[in-house]
Amino acid sequence: MGLDLESKKILLRKIPHGLFICGVREGDEINGFTASWVTQGSFEPPLIVMAVRSEGSSHGIIQRTKLFSLNFLRSDQKDLAATFFKPQSALGGRFEAAPFKYGEYGLPIIEDCIGGVECSVIGKVVHGDHSVFVGEVKSSYLHQDCDALNLASTGWTYGG
Repeated sequence: MGLDLESKKILLRKIPHGLFICGVREGDEINGFTASWVTQGSFEPPLIVMAVRSEGSSHGIIQRTKLFSLNFLRSDQKDLAATFFKPQSALGGRFEAAPFKYGEYGLPIIEDCIGGVECSVIGKVVHGDHSVFVGEVKSSYLHQDCDALNLASTGWTYGG
C-alpha cells in the first residue's frame, strides 16, 4: 500500500505541541528560535528531548556548546513565539523583543514568561532535516505558574 502522504500529514499534525523559545549562546553571540517539537524524556535525571532544524544557526551552536535554554511561554504570548519563528538575517536580534537575564549556565532566560530551564546536551540523533537533542535539565527558573502556549491554540501548523 505504501505511505499515504495526505493521511500522514493530517495524523502527524494531531500530535499536541507546546511552544517554547530555545536560547543558545556562544561567546558574546546569543540566538533563539521557537521550538515546538519538545517533550520531557525522563524524571531522573530530568531530561528534555527537542528537535532542531539542522540548517539553522542555533543547531550549530547547540552542537558546539552542548547547551541550550528552553523558555516556557504563557498562553497569551503568541506574538513573541511569532517573533522567534520568523527567519532572521543575523544572530541575536530577536532577543530585543524579550528582556532576559543569563542563567547559571550563561544561557538566556526570558523574564516575562512562565519560566525557563538550562540544559546540557547528553545525547543526539542526527537524521533527517532535524536533529534530536537530549538535554539534562541543570537549572530552572519559575516566574509564574499559569497556562502554557500550545501550537493548536495559535492556528499555526508545523509538522506533517
